[in-house]
Amino acid sequence: MYYPLQQSWEFYATARFLGWPVQRQTGSCGTVWNEHRREVSVLGHVRLISRGPAHGRWLEEASEEPGPILLNPETAAGWREAGAWPLLSPATIARLPLGEEDAMRAALAQKWRNRLNAAQRAGVTTRVRVFPAEPGHWLLREEAAQARSRRYRRWPAGFCAAYSAANPAAARLVTATLDGQTDAAALLLVHGRRATWQIGVTRPAGRAVSAMNAVLWQAMCWAAARGLHEIDLGTVDTVTAPGLARFKLRTGAAPVALGGTWLLHPVLAPLARRLPAGWAGTPARLPPGLPPAGSPEVK
Repeated sequence: MYYPLQQSWEFYATARFLGWPVQRQTGSCGTVWNEHRREVSVLGHVRLISRGPAHGRWLEEASEEPGPILLNPETAAGWREAGAWPLLSPATIARLPLGEEDAMRAALAQKWRNRLNAAQRAGVTTRVRVFPAEPGHWLLREEAAQARSRRYRRWPAGFCAAYSAANPAAARLVTATLDGQTDAAALLLVHGRRATWQIGVTRPAGRAVSAMNAVLWQAMCWAAARGLHEIDLGTVDTVTAPGLARFKLRTGAAPVALGGTWLLHPVLAPLARRLPAGWAGTPARLPPGLPPAGSPEVK
């Protein structure tokens, strides 16, 4: 069964390691989901189910507990009929299928393949190893500085190191080196038969030789060789980050729309069911104190 990072056992183990108020539930229908619980001003006791299952019988059981539920489901179907109020329109992610190396290389866009070839001709070498459970690791420090500079949201400090500690060998550091210097690196989080491209940093010298192309290609080959089915490359936004979107999609990844953000509350349910079919809600921020919703960003 397909479990995105936020719904995986590995995420649950990490959350418990960090002491987050996360519970793993199993419905009578067999559906399993992770939910993050918080007290939030105005809304009170809130449960966040991020990248959760498609609408089904499990939701009836989840709704038996009082209080609102924030949902970031994988698909949008059925939520309006269930009485959920739309808050945010769906994000789009890039899902990269894995397979035989020749097939993956053939699926690369020509420009992406050319940059990979250029990196290899320049002498860039790559390596995959277990990511150490060190909150002060250089990759995490540089990614934090990158997040501040580019003003994007990131996972809470310590998450990646905790993932490695809670799930031995499931967090992998992929590096690209030229002339003895590490020019690019990324963190791959394995969960079940899939992986998430969590963070990536390219130094100036690495950009000059397309080192990140070499890093991602190495991650693809490593994951495929171990029987993984796909890599979640995170959100794609062709408006605010067109270059990043091209980088992801030119790997052969498929753009997949998620289900948006919904608020399930008994008071709003009757009104939500009568909203016009095309009404997708207005931009809104999640209440403070909740972790980032949806898929992690790929830098």
